[in-house]
Amino acid sequence: MTKRVAILISGGGSNMVALAQSMCGDHPARPVLVMSNDPQAGGLAKARAMNIPTLAIDHKPYGKDRAAFEAALQRALETAKPDIICLAGFMRILTPEFTAKWEGRMLNIHPSLLPKYKGLHTHARALEAGDSEHGCSVHEVTAALDDGPILGQARIAVHAGDTPETLATRLLPLEHALYVAVLRRFAAGDRTPVNLDG
Repeated sequence: MTKRVAILISGGGSNMVALAQSMCGDHPARPVLVMSNDPQAGGLAKARAMNIPTLAIDHKPYGKDRAAFEAALQRALETAKPDIICLAGFMRILTPEFTAKWEGRMLNIHPSLLPKYKGLHTHARALEAGDSEHGCSVHEVTAALDDGPILGQARIAVHAGDTPETLATRLLPLEHALYVAVLRRFAAGDRTPVNLDG
């Protein structure tokens, strides 16, 4: 049975586009919703251009009431009935109560070689640490930030003279390739980790 996938974004949605474009032909999943916490997110227009239903639930009116914001997210997801949720640059920290509802069914991509550099500013932190390699990880989402089982990683070498911007630019195509590969396996019931080298 084809799996239904909802993709949550906050910005331009480049990972969302890669995922959505991959879900065709014999792929075991199909996109059924692209949702954002920012009504102006550029990825929403891209999703509409691909004929994927979209929805924006602006987090700002909810202030610090994360439970109310997540209740609105949950209602929208229950309507779309996804089997899998892919966080693709969704810049809101989700509560344990919300993640528990989707345990084992929610994926995230993070721009570091987890367990290194959970949270923000990962490229700068890798450079500050003098790392010889950097990368990205796809993992299952759990209550702890950037902490669930790792389903895939992609690695690039850190070059002399690299900046956070050059690392991010070089890493992005690998993020796309990794997330696409992991989702295909995950939707087919395969949690064997994927490893890519750039």
